[in-house]
Amino acid sequence: MAIYDFDKVISRRGTNSYKWDSSEREAVLPMWVADMDFPTAPAIVDALKKRIEHGIFGYTRVSESYYKAVTDWFSRRHNWTVDREWIIYTSGVVPAVSAIIKALTVPSDKVLVQTPVYNCFFSSIRNNGCEMVSSPLCYADNTYTIDYADLECKAADPKVKIMLLCNPHNPAGRVWKREELVRIGAICIRHGVTVVSDEIHCELVFPGHCYTPFASISEDFLRHSVTCLSPSKAFNIAGLQIANIVCADANRRAKIDRAINDNEVCDVNPFGVIATQAAYNEGEKWLDQLIEYLHANYLYMREFCREHLPEFPVTVLEGTYLVWMDCRKLGLPSEELERQLMEQGDLWLNAGIMYGMEGEGFMRWNIACPRTTLIDGLTRFSNFIHR
Repeated sequence: MAIYDFDKVISRRGTNSYKWDSSEREAVLPMWVADMDFPTAPAIVDALKKRIEHGIFGYTRVSESYYKAVTDWFSRRHNWTVDREWIIYTSGVVPAVSAIIKALTVPSDKVLVQTPVYNCFFSSIRNNGCEMVSSPLCYADNTYTIDYADLECKAADPKVKIMLLCNPHNPAGRVWKREELVRIGAICIRHGVTVVSDEIHCELVFPGHCYTPFASISEDFLRHSVTCLSPSKAFNIAGLQIANIVCADANRRAKIDRAINDNEVCDVNPFGVIATQAAYNEGEKWLDQLIEYLHANYLYMREFCREHLPEFPVTVLEGTYLVWMDCRKLGLPSEELERQLMEQGDLWLNAGIMYGMEGEGFMRWNIACPRTTLIDGLTRFSNFIHR
């Protein structure tokens, strides 16, 4: 029996929502940037209300109860034992990735990625004076796999110091299997490449699939990796700006801590701390029902596309709420399709090219919304295609 109502439509217009208020036209339905249109877990709202009632919002100290909430969650939920001393908190996963690159490279070093991939990886690499090297994923049968021979070739370059891993992968929708991660790790360790794993979507995994924390695989993997985590995607609290870096190697951790301070992202706000504790201590039932709802949204979209948009297949979605649609049949550059959809279809999707050259011709959908909103978006897309 459902406890939480994910069908309820709540207007976000006029709240300075980056997602909903960025378009100049209210007619445009935004299904682009990765935040959800659901209220966060009631336990989080209640904890924040209690804190707000105090009325004073000065600098916050991150207490031991925060670290306990994080470590207990990953032990209970993902069977991963994280030592409290390994954790460095910061304001977000993107600042975390940027600081880690700063800490573990020097300008002109190379950073390996698997495209198409989260676009902020590109800016974090560029902003630290490094060069991006891509080992493209292989697309076939509406899913992506890894080209291990190419990955080995790219990792063997002595200038490659870091591999940015997206686990689960945005926008490919893959939840990497343990054996896939083992092969990635073996290649990187063999060539002295540190794996920096962005695991921000780790909670959003659908039935039949299992998230494996990269660092949990072995002691060797733990010591040769850094993991970036946040409750922001799963609990829709990105605006509260909180994330954690997990690094077991003391030498790397000291360098990262220095870079976090150099980049001045070492302070977090009290609401992010409170929300994280409430999410991990009291939000599990809400999260479980959310995952069911998101999975049902994906199944609905998949069937809609099969029936009404057979020439626009979507990838197999194993996790996240970001659906990758193949629109190459149109022969349009994805940025042009994004523009036309906004202007003529009143629908805002992300152009695939922003995730790398391999994303050209694809579009990314955010389906973390009430079912009626999803149906509206799909209908708008279908009407645009068949106009």
